[in-house]
Formats: sequence, structure tokens, C-alpha cells
Amino acid sequence: MSAVRYDLPEADDFTRPYWDAAARGRLLLRRCADCGRAHHYPREFCPSCWAGEDRVTWEAASGRATLYTWSVIHRNDLPPFGERVPYTAAVVDLEEGPRMMTEVVDCPEADLRIGMPLRVTFRETADGVWIAVFRP
Repeated sequence: MSAVRYDLPEADDFTRPYWDAAARGRLLLRRCADCGRAHHYPREFCPSCWAGEDRVTWEAASGRATLYTWSVIHRNDLPPFGERVPYTAAVVDLEEGPRMMTEVVDCPEADLRIGMPLRVTFRETADGVWIAVFRP
């Protein structure tokens, strides 16, 4: 019997384009045609003006972001996070405007700075499941 994992997304018909793009190394956002604002995490409606799903579409993000805040995690008992400690949980400001929860990789803790420029990359979390993480 396989162990329960807490790092895998629950893809559905709506989010499938997002996860398929991630597997190809592309970060997608949703943008509202009414107010023009982008948002992340993907939702069927606009969280800014409440426009319906017929007014909100997928678009490719630039992949550029700046570090808003972070926390270095030294202990996590949920599988498989305990195997990866320490790791840097972070919130980044995407160039397009939304904030995104993520992980910063390939950067020593001492080098982390609020406002530092980051670029998206993708990590395979399970067979065929890729997630967006960021590096300097």
C-alpha cells in the first residue's frame, strides 16, 4: 500500500490545462476580460470583480517574480515534506500582479532578500506531476 502524500494536486477538468502546461514547463494564470486583472490560483470566476467563467481565460505567465516573503521549514511531519527539510516556503509577486505560494529552490537561506528577482522552474513531484517553484 502506498503512503498518503500531501504534496500532490487534485487535478480536475477545470484545472487540467494548468497542470498540463506545468508538465510542459509553462506557468498559466487566469485573466479577466472585464477588469483586466490576472489571478492565481486558478478560479472559474474573477475574484476581483466577480465576472463569470465566460469572461475569464487562461494565459501564459512570464515566469518572472519577486520574493515577497519566506520561511525556511526545518521540520514537517507530513509525507513527503519531511524528506526535503530544510526547504524554503515562499510567497512571490508574479510580474503579472498576483501573489503565489511556492517554494524557492537553489538559493541559500543567507542569500534570500525581500524583492529579489526570481524565475519559475518546475519540479516533478510524482510521475508526470510537475509543480512551479522559483529560483534566483
